[in-house]
Amino acid sequence: MTAITVGLGGLAGWRVLQRMEARQVEATAKDPVVQRAAAYFRDNLSTKTTTDALVGDYKMLQVALGAFGLDTDIANKAFIRKVLDSDLGDRASLANRLGDKRYLKFAEAFKNIGNAAATGQAITDAYVQRQFEKRVGEGNESYRLALNARNEMKAFAARTSSDKTMWYEVLGNKALRTVFEGALGMNSSIANLPIDRQLEMFVSASERVLGSSSFSEIGTIEKIDKLVTRYLALSQIQTNTTSTRYSAALSLLSQR
Repeated sequence: MTAITVGLGGLAGWRVLQRMEARQVEATAKDPVVQRAAAYFRDNLSTKTTTDALVGDYKMLQVALGAFGLDTDIANKAFIRKVLDSDLGDRASLANRLGDKRYLKFAEAFKNIGNAAATGQAITDAYVQRQFEKRVGEGNESYRLALNARNEMKAFAARTSSDKTMWYEVLGNKALRTVFEGALGMNSSIANLPIDRQLEMFVSASERVLGSSSFSEIGTIEKIDKLVTRYLALSQIQTNTTSTRYSAALSLLSQR
């Protein structure tokens, strides 16, 4: 995998990345490896694609999971099978119980494929975007998380779920939660608190920092930009502080 780098860090690098994003996504889509994987998926997806067929085909499953950012689960076929076979109408089923709702979206996508061509294109488009984000992450993990948060938040703003439901999704999505914690100045140790208490703290911090805890408002372009830029700015400060302390420690050691 070829890393995508911008030659700058922090907010300056983020602005450069935004300007080059469309061109780099297109370049990622044209990468022979990505292109072959996407074409194979589209060619082999049909309205009759079963759980067995999907889980049993490594190349199909790689694209399917990759589209939802679930690549690391590819070896856990028994788990993936249970997710896909979940009764989505039953709130107690596995896909509905999991805190990370990417699994639910994954199951929904393959429960009723409908138009195979349209579904195949949507899945491969998402796969290409995720591949782009992974390549950005090879150069700067904070930028990958920022891209993911931006796209997730745009999707949240268009949904009709309750704010409480979507906040629980934020808490269960490690990548998105990392950005919120960073932007809101929260310590990751709060994950040890009861989930309802965590929710209260995130909602309160969002109202204080972003001016609202409603996704219809914090999902606007302006608020998403504020969330992401705060995350990147505070991450850069933390990185610089750590680096300075490390350099100071090395300096002290060298004087002995």
